[in-house]
Amino acid sequence: MTGPSSRTATPTASSSPSLSPGGVLVVDDDRDVLTTAELVLKQRFQPVQCIANPHDIPALLQQGRTGVVLLDMNFSRGDISGAEGIYWLKQIRQLSPDTQVVMSTAYAEIDLAVRAVKEGAADFVVKPWENEKLIATLQNCLRLSASHRQVKQLQSRQQALNAELSGAAEEMIGAGRAFLQVMELVDRVAESDANVLILGENGTGKELVARAIHRRSRRAQNSMITVDAGAVPPSLFEAEMFGHVKGAFTDAREDRIGKFEMACGGTLFLDEIGNLDVAAQSKLLRVLESRSIYRVGGTESIPLDIRLICATNLTAKQLADQQQFRCDLLYRINTVEIPLPPLRERREDIPLLARHFAAAFAGKYRRPTPEVPDTTLKLLCEYPWPGNIRELKHAIERALLMSRDNTLSPDAFLLRPAARPHEPDELTLEDLERTAIMKALERHQGNLTQAAKALGLGRTTLYRKLGKYGLAD
Repeated sequence: MTGPSSRTATPTASSSPSLSPGGVLVVDDDRDVLTTAELVLKQRFQPVQCIANPHDIPALLQQGRTGVVLLDMNFSRGDISGAEGIYWLKQIRQLSPDTQVVMSTAYAEIDLAVRAVKEGAADFVVKPWENEKLIATLQNCLRLSASHRQVKQLQSRQQALNAELSGAAEEMIGAGRAFLQVMELVDRVAESDANVLILGENGTGKELVARAIHRRSRRAQNSMITVDAGAVPPSLFEAEMFGHVKGAFTDAREDRIGKFEMACGGTLFLDEIGNLDVAAQSKLLRVLESRSIYRVGGTESIPLDIRLICATNLTAKQLADQQQFRCDLLYRINTVEIPLPPLRERREDIPLLARHFAAAFAGKYRRPTPEVPDTTLKLLCEYPWPGNIRELKHAIERALLMSRDNTLSPDAFLLRPAARPHEPDELTLEDLERTAIMKALERHQGNLTQAAKALGLGRTTLYRKLGKYGLAD
């Protein structure tokens, strides 16, 4: 605020050590009261804003810097009803529920002040103030305001953590050379805070690798927040990732922290980052450069303390295409690259994975752990697995449900590599992916949502691949 109706007090260097955190807004139509408040409070609080016009309150609250409002009961000359004070009290409680309100009243208005407390005021002080009592009251209210904000942030983080725990992390299973090379990289980068980019086809276990890095890091005691970047609509990217303040847009009924704030102290995992549009890439780049965010509709800079891990099914060559992905953002996120081999290059791990999934699903469905005979393992090792580990997992689950005894025989699987002589050995990865998409579309009668789910893809990713392979209508 500027102009004759507003004062903002800036503390001196000598008073800074004793400043209480959180902003104080003084609203009173008496200029002498505002001058006194400025002199008394600027030594103990930062910032202190003093205004004579209560209609300026909403704009100042939107800045997100006010923890407590010292509010007069009357503003119109000759009016001693207190109705204006009650009105603005209600407005403040609605606009910023975490902001505490202390009513400033004369002796004759004590009954009104008591009524204001019933309406939601935290306390009241009688004019002329006792300076130390006023300061103590405001400090207590600021602590209350801060605790309310912390509770909301903790609740948001707990909700995110519960969502993560509901899909509990699976073990990483393997003993082959390719698997051990990946785990060696994981161990080497985990201790640092370096940004990591995980490359691999869908279903290769990129999220499991991200979790393994987080669990081995110094941030393991805090949350790893996962975001499917390709599933966030461009119009909601800022609100979802950076949070918003109440009133920032039509449906913003309360302050909400975003994924970046939820991940503070821990790890933020951005899956399918290759699907971000150019505008979202620019916003992400600015955040990574400044290490801070602004909530949508807010003016307060919020510092970030996160470890960033990203993943994509795009190849390194595709990411290097500047028409598809910003090179300056790529340099920010790929301090260390971890390429994940597809399952067809980890055939020695297939028996381990098959037995692991068989035991896991037996426990889930309360059945004895089934036998996986050598004939079945041979079949599984010969199959190309275009859907990688995710496809193997689903195949094991289906076979267990379809088996009539305690053995996963080859007949329980819908895989017949030997019956496909028309498929030459020189099939490329793109050939296999195109075939898998065509079969999924055929199996689900063109339903893109069901086909995407069966393939383990997001709808956005499936649309892009339909265009890539000339399968779009």
